[in-house]
Amino acid sequence: MADGSYEACVAACNACADACDHCLSSCLLEPDAADMVRCIAIDLECSVVCRAMAGFAARGSKFAPGLATMCAELCVACAEECGAHARKHCQLCVIACRQCALACRALAGLGITAPATHPL
Repeated sequence: MADGSYEACVAACNACADACDHCLSSCLLEPDAADMVRCIAIDLECSVVCRAMAGFAARGSKFAPGLATMCAELCVACAEECGAHARKHCQLCVIACRQCALACRALAGLGITAPATHPL
C-alpha cells in the first residue's frame, strides 16, 4: 500500500460495507420493510462500492483516488438516508459511513484527515 491513508481507507471501507450489509438485512426484517426501500437500496450500493474501494486501496491502484471521491460521496448520501431512521442498525451505519467518507476523502487528497481506526 502506498501510505497510511490507503490502510485507513481499506479498514474504513470494509467496516462500512459490513455496517451497510447489516443495516440492509435488518431493514428487510422490519415490519415496515416496504417503507425502508430507499435505505435498503442505498445500503446495497454503498456496500458494493466500499468493497470495491477497499480492493483498489489495498492494491494501491492508481485509480483509487478517483474512486475514493465517488465512494465518499456515496457514503455521505447513505449516512443521510440512514440518519433519517432511529433504528440502531441505521444509526450504526451512519457512523460507519461518516468514518468511511473521511478516510476516502483523505486518500483522494482532499485535505481531510482520516481516523486512525474505526469504532465498529
